[in-house]
Amino acid sequence: MATVTPSNAGRSADGSIPRDISAKPATHNLRGWLQAVLDRPLTSYHLVLGASSMLLLLGMMMVLSASSVSAYLNFDDSYYYVKRQAVFGLVGLIGAFGLSRLSHGVLRVLSWVGVGLAAVLLILTYTPLGVASGGNRNWLDLGPSFLTIQPAEFAKFAMVIWGAEVLARKHKLLDQPRHLLIPYLPVSLMLILLVVFQGDAGTAVVMAAIMVGVLFIVGTPMRVLAALGFCAVGGVVTLFVTNAERMRRLAAFLDPSADLGGANDQANAGMWAIASGGWWGLGLGASRQKWGGLPVAHSDFIFAVIGEEFGLFGSLIVLLLILVLGYAGLRIATRSDDPFRRYAAGGVTVWFMVQALINLAVVLRLLPIAGVPLPLVSYGGSALIANLLALGVLLSCARHEPDAQKLLAAKTAKPKPRVSAVVGSRRKSV
Repeated sequence: MATVTPSNAGRSADGSIPRDISAKPATHNLRGWLQAVLDRPLTSYHLVLGASSMLLLLGMMMVLSASSVSAYLNFDDSYYYVKRQAVFGLVGLIGAFGLSRLSHGVLRVLSWVGVGLAAVLLILTYTPLGVASGGNRNWLDLGPSFLTIQPAEFAKFAMVIWGAEVLARKHKLLDQPRHLLIPYLPVSLMLILLVVFQGDAGTAVVMAAIMVGVLFIVGTPMRVLAALGFCAVGGVVTLFVTNAERMRRLAAFLDPSADLGGANDQANAGMWAIASGGWWGLGLGASRQKWGGLPVAHSDFIFAVIGEEFGLFGSLIVLLLILVLGYAGLRIATRSDDPFRRYAAGGVTVWFMVQALINLAVVLRLLPIAGVPLPLVSYGGSALIANLLALGVLLSCARHEPDAQKLLAAKTAKPKPRVSAVVGSRRKSV
């Protein structure tokens, strides 16, 4: 029988060190540390907050850089666009904070108000209040310049939240096609068609992707999704063949050397911007294309300016932040035990990822120009406010993950320590 001494402590009878004693703790290696971080109750919340905050700050910085020349030439103020973006961001942040703190019931009730308001605003674009911009009559002029809004951006948000509410209410009946598709499908199609008939095909494609994505999350059979996808492809083809401007853009996309001063002007300028950035970029504010070569550089093509000024390294950082946000959204959706929050988190994630994918594909000449902004980064008041409202809902869903709820409840229930002070010879409690 072996005797345990200081020299053979922890060893087995044959003198070898047991594997569980010799192994280092899991947190001593990178994989173990990462797993420990991901297992924390509020990790999803912090991932969303961190990635979105960095994208928002980057967007403000790049809007200033990309728009300074255009703003000075048009408004004699290099800070015109970034000041407006900052105001829109402040409004959106206030709304996001409010939504992140709303109770479950209030948020679900507001979703009905939101979808009704979105439909009304879209219908108003067909009245004299509607304003055409870039070939699309998708703007609404309510008076002052800061009250010119794009209702379709808020319609995306309404589709996600209202869809989550309707489908969660029918959670136990979703195995029946009638309850699965009605009323979500007809109402969503109505909102999409209101956008399509005003000529905004890019936004309509994003809204259709949101609709199909939400239906996929709730477990719609593949045959139904395939039928919807077939109809969507047919709709996109119809949008192109029935519009001369879209056909011109498609022809320019297929032949980069054609119509260099017209349909291919912006796409080629974007590629020149990215190519000239190299590995590390020209430096913040050093973009050449923003001096007139790249129209609306601060909006849909802001990623091209990022590539030009920060190079491949900066572009990959942006992609990484978008992927982190997408991972966090999927993580929240899979961890939520409440159907409404699961569908809402999944819908917001589909929205952001599809829109980001389309924007990046357009800038990289993988798709024809679609007029879709990069979430949280591109200039645009309606888009930024709608994105931030969606983030508020996503943060609310993250706070209500089961483990996160337990942690927050424990912190709330923990009694506050009493501070005692000794005054003279008497001891008083504060």
